[in-house]
Amino acid sequence: MSRWRGRRGPGLAGALLLTVVLAGCGGDGYEPAGPFRPLPEDPPPQVGPPTESTPPAPGDPADPGSGERDGDPNVVASGLTVPTGLVVLPDGSAVVGERDSGRLFQVFPDRSPAKELMTVAGVDPAGDGGLLGLALSPTFGEDGLLYAYVSTATDNRVVRFPLGGTPNPVLTGLPRGETRNGGGLLFGADGTLFVGTGDTGNAALAQDPASLGGKVLHVDVFGQPVGAGPVYSSGHGNVTALCTGGPGTLFATDDAVEGPDALDRVVEGSDAGWPQPGPASQAPVVEVPAPEGGLGGCAVSGRSVFLGALDGKRVHAVQLDGGGAPVDEPTDFLAERYGRLRTVVIDADGALWITTSNRDGIGTPVEEDDRVLRVVPPGGADDSPL
Repeated sequence: MSRWRGRRGPGLAGALLLTVVLAGCGGDGYEPAGPFRPLPEDPPPQVGPPTESTPPAPGDPADPGSGERDGDPNVVASGLTVPTGLVVLPDGSAVVGERDSGRLFQVFPDRSPAKELMTVAGVDPAGDGGLLGLALSPTFGEDGLLYAYVSTATDNRVVRFPLGGTPNPVLTGLPRGETRNGGGLLFGADGTLFVGTGDTGNAALAQDPASLGGKVLHVDVFGQPVGAGPVYSSGHGNVTALCTGGPGTLFATDDAVEGPDALDRVVEGSDAGWPQPGPASQAPVVEVPAPEGGLGGCAVSGRSVFLGALDGKRVHAVQLDGGGAPVDEPTDFLAERYGRLRTVVIDADGALWITTSNRDGIGTPVEEDDRVLRVVPPGGADDSPL
């Protein structure tokens, strides 16, 4: 059974209501003024090349080689617990966040020892919540800010902070549930922010114009709506990741509760069709059947889209034509090699950073889990031992 489902677009009254609701989001007494740098809770950790230190014990995430005694060159860090959010820094290293603990680590492509940077306060990992998406500020070089999609005890929200500093709210009041909490986070080329949410197990939210659940939202760096209202697209079940192939091209992975998962092309005012197809519904770019799905991440390189699959334990590669339609059936790589694969991010060299999710209560972890991988995908400029 196909999973794509129709929706009706939010009406004017719904858009106005959401604008009023969102006007209170990101406030909580915080008024942004000038370059945003809150006072740090502790002295900010060094972010940069690794420095010499006492060797960590085996199994510590600060030892990316622990348990990888075969010298697997794809593994740049190990010993983490459900790493989910990941961003690549300008220097080529990456910051990765553990979903349950809220801890952030800096990991390096040369497999140097990782650095624990800080813990994002207030994260509640109940259900499948926690520290989910991460994104770099579009002016990271000037303000040093990271944005994070996190679950608290009462809501899902977007916060921002400098490394070592205090998280401040940007967008609050997103629906929170035991499951399907979304977490997609992506800055567009114009510096505005797209946020992918979930229906939290209540499918009706995806079509409810008064709810921010089951949507892709479009806001500025302060959490204020871009345009008439915050809702950019509706009818999504659980947007786990967002990725872009350039200006005007936005994709979302939708982890289905039933039927196949989907890679959706997201355009303003579009309807991904959950929970019920309708005349205005937009068909997905590609569907991934349930046994090979559990989509948790996406990255775009040229006309290739790479999808991390938790249940499928692989990365799917989708080739698109000039019009954005799939050329053929998806191919895959890394199948069954590292277990459940979640986040997929591409760096400036065309390599994919991929996180495993074997300690999430569903997977079967090995001693080295969870891991961060860096691989050159098939067809890349360099050889990588896939």
